[in-house]
Amino acid sequence: MIWAIALALGAVVAAGTYLAFSRDLLRCLVGLALLGNGINLLLFSSGRFIGSAPPIIDPEGHMAGMTANPLPQALVLTAIVISFALLCFSLVLAVRLIEQAGSDDVSRLRAAEPPASDPVKPPLEETP
Repeated sequence: MIWAIALALGAVVAAGTYLAFSRDLLRCLVGLALLGNGINLLLFSSGRFIGSAPPIIDPEGHMAGMTANPLPQALVLTAIVISFALLCFSLVLAVRLIEQAGSDDVSRLRAAEPPASDPVKPPLEETP
């Protein structure tokens, strides 16, 4: 089972990295979401998959058998909720930016940056 989890983790991270380096803005966002889910899978797999008993401690302070570690599960559940909210907010911002700029190409969206004379934000450094 651990090989299947490792293979799924590698596939999700590879797909997320491929999409994150895309020039399309929505693909970049989906890629970042896939990378986050890959990290969640890594955290989830750090807990044991052995045993299906709930992690209940008896009055003497002993575990009731082979149980999964509940801490990675709680961390992953929190990360899933936060990453979903962040993905929704990013999608709304991306759709608004695409509507305003008229394109979803990342290189064309540089035109939406403020001018170099803007006192609030410094100009981007030009790459040769």
